[in-house]
Amino acid sequence: MFGSAVRGAAVAAVFLAGFAVSCDAEPATPGAAPSASSAAASASSAPGSSAPSPAAPPASGGPGASALPGSPPEKVRDAFAGLQATLDDSCTPSGCAYFLGRVHEELHGLDAAMKADPKGPGHFPEPIALIAKLDAELGGDRSFKNLKEHQTLLIGTRDKINTWMQGHPDDYR
Repeated sequence: MFGSAVRGAAVAAVFLAGFAVSCDAEPATPGAAPSASSAAASASSAPGSSAPSPAAPPASGGPGASALPGSPPEKVRDAFAGLQATLDDSCTPSGCAYFLGRVHEELHGLDAAMKADPKGPGHFPEPIALIAKLDAELGGDRSFKNLKEHQTLLIGTRDKINTWMQGHPDDYR
């Protein structure tokens, strides 16, 4: 009887330890070495670094980058819901890097979804053009410093796209 109680406690301890470790770990790609983006994120704490801060979500690698390899991009309605979720947030001192990075990510997720939509990118000319204008202003620099510098344009782009989408409810319902 004593042996089975000890064995049961050991199994429970191993299970709980594994669960605790898996909750703290970042998902890994099988067989992949640490990515350059994780190295850049760890280097972001260096003074003068232009890499995104650890509080910011990872920057998009392009259309559909947030999706798993080989999976289709998000639907427009789902990507728009993610963008709308940023409407009640703001750039607080403790969360500004995260907020601006998230708005940037949500805009690019929506951009990828619109370009992959069966209606075609021609169905979403204004939002796609607004995101292209934002990207031209950012010049490829997604660092917190640059996003903060262009905060008015970033938030304005989000708000203009939100207004445009509200006028096209058939695209997100």
